[in-house]
Amino acid sequence: MAGEFDLIARYFSWPAHSDSVNLSVGDDAALLDISPNHQLTVSVDTLVPGVHFPVDTSPYDIGHKALSVNVSDIAAMGGEPRWFTLALTLPTYDTAWLEGFSAGLRAAAESYGVDLIGGDTTRGPQTISIQIMGETPVSQALRRSAGQMGDILYTTATTGDAAAGLAIYLEQLSELSAPQQYCLDRLNRPTARVAESRVIRDYANACIDVSDGLLQDLSHILKVSDCGATIYTDQIKFSPALKPLYNHQQCLSFALTGGDDYELLFSVPQVKSKAFEQAMQQSGYTYQAIGKLTANSGLIRDRQGNPLTATGFQHF
Repeated sequence: MAGEFDLIARYFSWPAHSDSVNLSVGDDAALLDISPNHQLTVSVDTLVPGVHFPVDTSPYDIGHKALSVNVSDIAAMGGEPRWFTLALTLPTYDTAWLEGFSAGLRAAAESYGVDLIGGDTTRGPQTISIQIMGETPVSQALRRSAGQMGDILYTTATTGDAAAGLAIYLEQLSELSAPQQYCLDRLNRPTARVAESRVIRDYANACIDVSDGLLQDLSHILKVSDCGATIYTDQIKFSPALKPLYNHQQCLSFALTGGDDYELLFSVPQVKSKAFEQAMQQSGYTYQAIGKLTANSGLIRDRQGNPLTATGFQHF
């Protein structure tokens, strides 16, 4: 009968991408070499079916998303993702599910250049926990607490697509248009903005990734940076896929309060904003200015002074 070690060997033992891995899967712990003048950057996330992804999501997409959302945390810190561990709890040894999950996980690992270096498997209700490790150049880590009054607020790309994707999924449509499929794909396979982060860390003060909703995640920056914010709700751009699917107010609601986008939300000092925008344009990265940090600690308002409630996904 197939057991734990067979499962690990068959689905989760891959050659390392990097020579920084001295010892990987199969021992009691991994051995890693950290680059000089870098700090180890570590985060962990747990995904639960029915909470973090619909229960009938394909195992490939689950594997891909599970790693991508963790890599996004490293990108939000201005770091380079390097290694990860996987703690996988499953009710049964389901070969079809494991094949799909490991294929999606491996595809994401190869796209971000990260190595699976160990973990654990056990029997029980399905949960997927990934600990991601990266390296951040000394003194270049992006912190939520570093925002300053007057900073320009930016996001990478656009937000709202994943929330629309969830709404589309819940409709259980028999056929999807190309824009609907795009939004659903943004829900199931988010992109961690690692490449954009390499530019952002040279200019930004504070940064966070948008996982629980833009306004709610912004409120975390405001709390620890002791700032408020004005959001340019009249200027927020939506993706070409989202715009034709819903009216403007619904698109705005998705963009401000929907989660699962994993775009980066960050603040750049006004004196650096032109240089930052030029650097992003030269690199071919999409971004938009959505507001600024203000002196009204913790308060989020639109240009007319109307309060915006920092709603979004709550775990408890």
